[in-house]
Amino acid sequence: MADSLVIVESPAKAKTIGKYLGKKYIVKASMGHVRDLPKSQMGVDVEDGFEPKYITIRGKGDVLKELRDASKKVKNIYLAADPDREGEAIAWHLAHSLNIDEEKACRVVFNEITKQAVKEAFKHPRKIDMDRVNAQQTRRILDRLVGYNISPLLWKKVKKGLSAGRVQSVAVKLIIDREKEINAFIPEEYWSVTAHLLAGEEGFEAKFYGYNNEKTELHSEEEVNQLLAKIKNGEYTVVELKKRERRRNPAAPFTTSSLQQEAARKLNFRAAKTMMVAQQLYEGIDIGKEGTVGLITYMRTDSTRLSPLAQEEAKNYISEEYGDAYALTEPRQFSKKEKAQDAHEAIRPTLINKDPGSLKEYLSRDQLKLYRLIWERFIASQMAAAVLDTVTADIDVEGAKFRANGSQVKFPGFMKVYVEGTDDAQKEDDKMLPPLVEGQKPKLSEIEPKQHFTQPPPRYSEARLVKTLEELGIGRPSTYAPTLDTIQKRGYVAMQERRFVPTELGEIVIGLMEEFFPEILDTEFTAKMEDDLDHIEEGKARWSEVLQGFYSGFAKRLEVAEQHMQEVEIEDEVSDIACDKCGSPMVYKMGRYGKFLACSSFPDCRNTMAIVKEVGVSCPKCAEGQIVERKSKKNRVFYGCNRYPECDFVSWDKPLPRKCPKCENMLVEKKGKSKGKGTTVNCAVCDYEEETT
Repeated sequence: MADSLVIVESPAKAKTIGKYLGKKYIVKASMGHVRDLPKSQMGVDVEDGFEPKYITIRGKGDVLKELRDASKKVKNIYLAADPDREGEAIAWHLAHSLNIDEEKACRVVFNEITKQAVKEAFKHPRKIDMDRVNAQQTRRILDRLVGYNISPLLWKKVKKGLSAGRVQSVAVKLIIDREKEINAFIPEEYWSVTAHLLAGEEGFEAKFYGYNNEKTELHSEEEVNQLLAKIKNGEYTVVELKKRERRRNPAAPFTTSSLQQEAARKLNFRAAKTMMVAQQLYEGIDIGKEGTVGLITYMRTDSTRLSPLAQEEAKNYISEEYGDAYALTEPRQFSKKEKAQDAHEAIRPTLINKDPGSLKEYLSRDQLKLYRLIWERFIASQMAAAVLDTVTADIDVEGAKFRANGSQVKFPGFMKVYVEGTDDAQKEDDKMLPPLVEGQKPKLSEIEPKQHFTQPPPRYSEARLVKTLEELGIGRPSTYAPTLDTIQKRGYVAMQERRFVPTELGEIVIGLMEEFFPEILDTEFTAKMEDDLDHIEEGKARWSEVLQGFYSGFAKRLEVAEQHMQEVEIEDEVSDIACDKCGSPMVYKMGRYGKFLACSSFPDCRNTMAIVKEVGVSCPKCAEGQIVERKSKKNRVFYGCNRYPECDFVSWDKPLPRKCPKCENMLVEKKGKSKGKGTTVNCAVCDYEEETT
């Protein structure tokens, strides 16, 4: 007969834990929070120390009844929500709803859902940590004070349905500021000159470096022509060779932020998707005979710390699978980031020996992709450094210096398993140089001058924005995914080619916020608020005093804004396209995925149309239509004939307006995803290929 009730957040987690605990425990799910502030009102008494008014969440009555009935049949009740502030708050709300004594040791936490970790956790139950609860409660009240005061103002002055928040407003401002940088950017011309040389029969490249050992930039075609005239009949001589051995260490195991960034780079996952799939892996997957097992440690963490046991297991695995040379003699420790709470381990696999291949049949496609990323990153983090031989050759021709760089992997180390991705378009040049000696005179096969222009800073991708927010101390691991989702749903930003662009609405709202609530957009102010929340959790600050410190200035600004904020009318841009349903002019609207056309007679006519972008290529199938850029339901760009459905030609790769020189068929542009490849031009039929970047 069961004598203990265990309450977790989700059925999946309940199923996994129930298997480990046995028949003496009933494990049930609360389905997340059971109490919250009311949606219909502020729910915070600013006159009485910011006392919150909590109510049972609509639809949770039956869940609470089931939990109350179960609690009457047992001696002990354990609250095993996730091991973060949110989980602590869920446990506290459950304790209130079920009349559990807060001073009783009813709280159980574990960083991984494995049999050993769960059983050990139940040996050491503790009281609910009210400092953690108060930190979460303060964040919730802060967001309510900002949102429920500024949002109605924006509804009245701009349009209904808008919202304002501390972290989301800063995120939108970062995107807008970056767009201003891009628009203000003035490109500057520069040139490169590459010498294609031969050492015997082996070819290699050397780029112009400068004159008389001083680096020289080429800013015009005139300067390039002067260089070419100077070296036209010159002899190329290797004057200096530098060889050195370089060691490269692996990246640290994942934190929440770095996982979101890397999943965006390598898997094209949105932050919200990454966290959803990670939650599934954490809560448990049925892996056959072993039943349901939590495959990764807790996915909300800012720490790169690893348990000594996990490091020892990794060392043994690496020695067995790759050889002793790839294993570390001493565990590698990673430096702790400033302001990191370091409450939980880094994200890692719970079962080191369960490599991705062994779990392929049990995981969905997305689960397998993310698990592989986490597993490989962890294993690589505990492997020996890679050793590379690098060579730099300086080549003189008539006093002009050209430089050739090359490298070779001498010992792959961790690179045998995993190499961290990068946001930069250009990748490290790992080309090998042929054997060279000082005094050698390579032969020139071609000299290649090329014009370039400096580029503006790139727009924010999800990965870049998460990284920037983390570096500024804005938000915490659990806030990034919902923040990025919210700013798109509200129409403040849109996605174009996987990059954030601000909308007119976003610029208007942030402009008003800058005028009337500058502290909300101040990155230092917002980062300090995060520090204050950390201090509350650590017991170093009182939550009501933190709220009072914020609200005293905020209330004054709110009063000024209510009196002086002007109404803003956003007029739609009218297109020259008529609605094919009612004949009214179509207008441009900005949605979550960029601009689209909508009928100006809305709400009488709700017709919408995608904005068709021609690529300047005739349809290769019907020869009558034009190829246009379209988007799939998942917002992926593809190309098709504008005569659809009469012509069903489609292509994921962008068709080009020239023919294959080999077979005269269509050429397409492919975005490189394979090792070392950038964008390439390929024939749609034969094996012709040319590399463009």
